[in-house]
Amino acid sequence: MQKLNVAVVGCGYWGPNLIRNFNQIPDCMMKACCDLDEKKLQRMRTLYPGIETTTKLEDILNDPAINAVAIATPVYTHRNIGKRCLEHDKHVLIEKPLASSSEECLELIHLAEQFNKVLMVGHTFEYTAAVNKAKAIVASGELGDILYISCVRVNLGLFQPDINVIWDLAPHDISIIFYILNQFPISLNAQGKAHFNEKIEDVATVTLNFPNGTIAFLHNSWLDPDKIRKITIVGSKKMLVYDDISQNEKIKIFDKGVEVPPYYDSYAEFHFSYRYGDIYVPRLNEYEPLSFECKHFLECIREGKSPRSDGYSGLRVVSVLEAANKSLRNNGAQQQVKID
Repeated sequence: MQKLNVAVVGCGYWGPNLIRNFNQIPDCMMKACCDLDEKKLQRMRTLYPGIETTTKLEDILNDPAINAVAIATPVYTHRNIGKRCLEHDKHVLIEKPLASSSEECLELIHLAEQFNKVLMVGHTFEYTAAVNKAKAIVASGELGDILYISCVRVNLGLFQPDINVIWDLAPHDISIIFYILNQFPISLNAQGKAHFNEKIEDVATVTLNFPNGTIAFLHNSWLDPDKIRKITIVGSKKMLVYDDISQNEKIKIFDKGVEVPPYYDSYAEFHFSYRYGDIYVPRLNEYEPLSFECKHFLECIREGKSPRSDGYSGLRVVSVLEAANKSLRNNGAQQQVKID
């Protein structure tokens, strides 16, 4: 089997993780990386002596040996870099969010279809053992009907210069919710506050309304003293808590709930029944999700498959982010979510 040659554009925060994982895949050649900062490139050369480095994107684009490009650059550059890579016959993996607007997402999707190339977005949590276990549990009906989902993703920093906290942190939980529920919201509202940089909110909440009546709450902050990555899924039968920070108990199932009496003659006879059952921790076969994601990207290229987190997945998440921004700018007004 001929090896696929991969290049990574962007060697800042996330790019080195992509380089490391592609470099560890036996049927892949981590051929080149690109960044404007020569110091970052020097670090990559030190870690991976065989890698080619360049400060010019054109060197990546004009190399016919490079089959695929992974892009880990600021969000506002995703559309232009992704577009040029697709036009130069490269398969493309773009870190979340896919682009700065739904229009840009659609442009990339149509280009990928036009040139018959794989377009994938880095919704890494969709490839974790914990999220896939949670998805299987929800699909089995063990939790019953899903009443609501609460997501908390907060920490102190890192402040982004070009996007607010919703665009930075919420894509993770939005993609997880969509993946687990396999449905998308019809409306939302968002509130937030910019404490340091004007028009770049550093704390925000988003409420998503789904067509079946499920509601989801997202809380994101760069100004919290604790680092929290927790999702609570409350069902009519049981409850599930996914804590990504936990080392050994990432998922807990709570056999707890509220039961309404089947009938009663008067208000005085009406009493809720609270159930307090066992708590158990499902076993997870852990692995590095980014490695799984990178292998999935290469598999889709080889087999001509659509990725789990394809361009349309990226479009759905960006459509929600756009609607959340509109709500923020309109004092938390309800916004319809349009997914073209």
